[in-house]
Parts: sequence; C-alpha cells; structure tokens
Amino acid sequence: RGKRKTIGFLVGAEGLSVRAPRWVALRDVDAAIHEKSDWILRKLTETRQRLARVEATRIEWKDGAAFPFLGEPVVMRLDPKHGFASVGGTLDAATEEGAPRILRLAVSQNAEPSQIRDAAQAWLMRQARKLFIERLDHFAPLLGVQWQKLSLSNAATRWGSASADGSIRLNWRLIHFRLPVIDYVVAHELAHLRVMDHSHRFW
Repeated sequence: RGKRKTIGFLVGAEGLSVRAPRWVALRDVDAAIHEKSDWILRKLTETRQRLARVEATRIEWKDGAAFPFLGEPVVMRLDPKHGFASVGGTLDAATEEGAPRILRLAVSQNAEPSQIRDAAQAWLMRQARKLFIERLDHFAPLLGVQWQKLSLSNAATRWGSASADGSIRLNWRLIHFRLPVIDYVVAHELAHLRVMDHSHRFW
C-alpha cells in the first residue's frame, strides 16, 4: 500500500509484487490480479527464463574458461611462468578465423577460482579504461563537449552516468560487448554534458 493513484504490478527475481493505493479495497486488488493474470504469468515465465540464461552464462573460473571480449570469445590459459611486463596478462593475436583468441594470465595452475577471476577482471578493467578513454576522446569533439574524469563502475543495472562537472562513469563490463554497443553508451553519456535529462532535446 502506498501513496499512488493506480494498482501497479512488478515482476522481478523475487516474483510478483502488487502496489495499490491505500483506499482501494482488497477485492479490487484481487480483481485486478485476475484481469492481468495472462500478463503476470507470461512475465513470471520470461523472468525465470532470463535468470536461467544468466545462471548458464556464469563463468567457472579455471584454466580453459571462456568469456566474451569486445563481442568475441576469449579462452583463458593460466601461464604462471610469464609476468607479462607487470600487466598481468596478454591476449594472443588471432590465429585462424573463427577460433577464439587466447588470454594468457600470469596465474598459478593451482590458483583458487577467486584469484583467477580477480586476475581476469583486473585485465578486463585495464582494457576497458584504455578503450573508454580512446572512445571518449573520439566522440567528445564531435559533440562539442569536454569530459574531465573517467571512473569505472561495477553497477548491477546501469551502464553509465554523467555529471555536470564533466565526470563520466562507465560500467567496465561494457568491454564484453561489441564496439558499436560501447560507442552508443559513450556517446549517450557525453550527450548528457549538453543536456542532463532524457528530454526530446537530449535525443
């Protein structure tokens, strides 16, 4: 119950929640649920399927595990004998067409999954920062704006944000996607330095 004018339905990982104005009778809430039952069941099924897909893509952090990098699969190889000039890892050049590239991480073969994950994510974040700066520098002059500071975010639901002072925050996980997707988010956040809302003028 809350200060609202209509009955609202929200389907998420926890199931269905119904929000209703304080003055609406419980029988009217029940009637609204029955009326919306097809939509509710469809959304619950879609949510369950989405969560199952997310679960299926969870990475098992070990030698030979794969994840996307710039939209292409990369296979991790634990290669403790190399320090990789203190950058923690190196990505081999592509060999044959269609074959995944190999990311060699300076991690022991008997490392814990959490150590492997941390090493891989540290490498990904370094790549993300480097690429994001390059793309910010590319789009800022085209939009007639200047960005001041880049921060990498780890947000669960936001890909980016911008502040009026020229600070840009971008989710490092964007590095998993193809360049056009990254460019869209970069250009979107830079456009906020001209218009801070999502009004018609912003679009």
